[in-house]
Amino acid sequence: MSTENGVPTRAGRPLLRHSSMTGGSYIQDHQDYRPMQKDQAIDSVLEKNQDANRSGSATLQSLDGSSVGRSPSRIKDSGIVHAMSHHNCQPGPDKVEKLVATLFYKSANPRHPHLHPDSSHESNINKLPGPSLSAGAAPTVNMENYPLEPPAPEPEPLDHLYGPYITQICLTYFLQTLTELQHPFQRITSSHRCLDSRDYPRVMEVTFSPPPNPEYLTFNDLRRHESIWRFEREWNVEVVLQRESVFRKHKRLAVFDMDSTLIQQEVIDEIAKYLGVEKEVSTITSRAMNGELDFTASLKARVALLKGIPYDVFEKLKSVITITPGAQGLCKALKRLGFKMAVLSGGFTPLAEWLAGQLGLDYCYANDLDVDPSTSTLTGTLTGPIVNAERKALLLADIASREGIPLQQVLAVGDGANDLPMMAKAGLGVAFNAKTLVQLEV
Repeated sequence: MSTENGVPTRAGRPLLRHSSMTGGSYIQDHQDYRPMQKDQAIDSVLEKNQDANRSGSATLQSLDGSSVGRSPSRIKDSGIVHAMSHHNCQPGPDKVEKLVATLFYKSANPRHPHLHPDSSHESNINKLPGPSLSAGAAPTVNMENYPLEPPAPEPEPLDHLYGPYITQICLTYFLQTLTELQHPFQRITSSHRCLDSRDYPRVMEVTFSPPPNPEYLTFNDLRRHESIWRFEREWNVEVVLQRESVFRKHKRLAVFDMDSTLIQQEVIDEIAKYLGVEKEVSTITSRAMNGELDFTASLKARVALLKGIPYDVFEKLKSVITITPGAQGLCKALKRLGFKMAVLSGGFTPLAEWLAGQLGLDYCYANDLDVDPSTSTLTGTLTGPIVNAERKALLLADIASREGIPLQQVLAVGDGANDLPMMAKAGLGVAFNAKTLVQLEV
């Protein structure tokens, strides 16, 4: 109690203002691996000490790269405990499994490209789009093909209200979603770090423990839980859940599918286009990649339609094939990191070997087409073992064994139903440009 002009006054209540925190936002205040403050850089500290020595008033200044105090504190809100420092500095409970959720904001595919009619003078209310299904959200986007009733509308998107990145409120919603999945209730401890931008992160890594009780909710069920799906739709993000282990970050073997993964086309469809049977072949290809048809039987049926095509068609296709943007840079980076790389394709050997040479891959497996030596044309049949879903998984395990690499250190990337077994066998499976069935399973 203090006095002013002889009148007792009450001391001011301490306020938690934004300026009292250490960063510019909730995310900056609580993220791991925060950079040093500008006034704490080693060169600035030395310069200040030198200036002080010249003036005769030298003072000892401490250099501390962490933006929190000596005793890391915690922020508690609505049952969520979020660590303010790196988890190595503030360990959680012993022998408790940790999960890592990587959040990717899908900036390349905004779900609300139009503006509200009141927000722009040039917009026209009559041009606002009606309800529709996004590509890949269901086996068909034609509402008339649903026999009973159209699917329930998707959640209202929220990222356009708070910002086109992983915002403070987005992170809070995600932590709240995880808390609600604890049964019986367990208080979770979490920490996170921004992987691309400190101010406007679009990739964020959230580590939390403990995971939900496996008797109530298994890890695989958690990855496909409706609450996670709804959060992804509301905030336009992709959530990738992984178990925390030493192998999570340190992969050594990368295995790729070829068609619609490393390249943007389906090779057999391009050959069929050359023959004039593209419609018949592409229909079978689409159904096979979505798991509606047996892959081996459908491949034989498609190859039979290619009978009589000159074998040199593969040379002509090389100028048509488009390597997926970013694939060359990715393979170059993985090579420099010491990765072994392989392509396991349900396509055909000539183009798979050509692609392996273009990208510097170490292994290449694909299907061999039978060729009539007298006419140098395709006979419409296959030779050797067919690279189907089961063989892809076996080849992945065989390559890892030959290189002495544990399966936990294997990365598998694919798009179709025939890639699911190899993605399940690898330590990390990535569904790239995925078909509907693959989106549901991975």
